Amino acid sequence: MTLNAGPRVGSRVKLAAELRLTTGPVAPEGEAVAGFLALAAGTEGAVERVDEHHPQSGEDVIEYERLRSLLDSFGHQMPEGSRKQLEDKVVSLEPAWIAHQERRLHVTVRVRFDNGFVLDGAHAELFTSA
Repeated sequence: MTLNAGPRVGSRVKLAAELRLTTGPVAPEGEAVAGFLALAAGTEGAVERVDEHHPQSGEDVIEYERLRSLLDSFGHQMPEGSRKQLEDKVVSLEPAWIAHQERRLHVTVRVRFDNGFVLDGAHAELFTSA
């Protein structure tokens, strides 16, 4: 979503590009009908819900956070050999930590368009401020 402060419940948004939605059978049993809906770029609506999906922390990330905290808090009190061993372990886990930091927060929204349609679980990047 190209909003400065991110999506907020109640904010007005519009589709940044045409959105095409398809589905499987949408008719009574026995009738093979497929549904198709296209919403034009610029279709406006209001954000009803915002869901933030944080990247999962793997074991290496959790271990890095734990050991980094231990080193920062007590490293100056540790014997040199123990501190060096802890520093080496932290350095070895750093690539996993950096990769975790580079993962983006995934945000989805529920938008009620002015025409009455509701789009739920849509990537926030599909919308701009109205």
